[in-house]
Amino acid sequence: MLERAGARARPVRRVAELADVDGLVLPGGESTTMSRLLASFGLLDPLRERIRDGLPVYGSCAGLVLLARRVYDGRPDQHQLDGLDVVVRRNAFGRQVDSFETDLDIRGIDDGPVHAVFIRAPWVEKAGADVEVLARIPDSAEAGAAAERIVAVRQGRVFATAFHPELTGDGRLHRLFVRTVSELAADRETPAVGEGTAG
Repeated sequence: MLERAGARARPVRRVAELADVDGLVLPGGESTTMSRLLASFGLLDPLRERIRDGLPVYGSCAGLVLLARRVYDGRPDQHQLDGLDVVVRRNAFGRQVDSFETDLDIRGIDDGPVHAVFIRAPWVEKAGADVEVLARIPDSAEAGAAAERIVAVRQGRVFATAFHPELTGDGRLHRLFVRTVSELAADRETPAVGEGTAG
């Protein structure tokens, strides 16, 4: 998805690899495992520093959890990157069997709604004043307690969604992110975007 959006994608597992990218994607997965791996590979503080220095980052699902300032239902030893002034609830929509799909209107995305796939997804409980809410679950009878919950946010150059846009083939969110990276990487013809990995 990143390459189709015009970036050169590469995995990031080491500090030297992090230092060589213009943007970073924190993918879905298991946030507590990803948190432990960031710490054990020595990436936690360097990544926090790069985010503070303005590195564009996009987090989906577990990536949103990692980027949050605070997490409900997290583990006591779980590390946060504090890239977004949000409080997130892990697995807010329920277990794996409660995974679902819906269409969302997303601020900044043209040409109609984005089809969103939610898998053991979080939602944003609280967003700070500097956080732009990009999407909420539509208010409908089927939505129940999830109605109007925040599922996409942006704060400066940090984006996050509770869903997985890479699973649908719709590249609009990735293109929006790559445009943000490209604005800062004007010296490179093709910006390098890293993707954090779970191992």
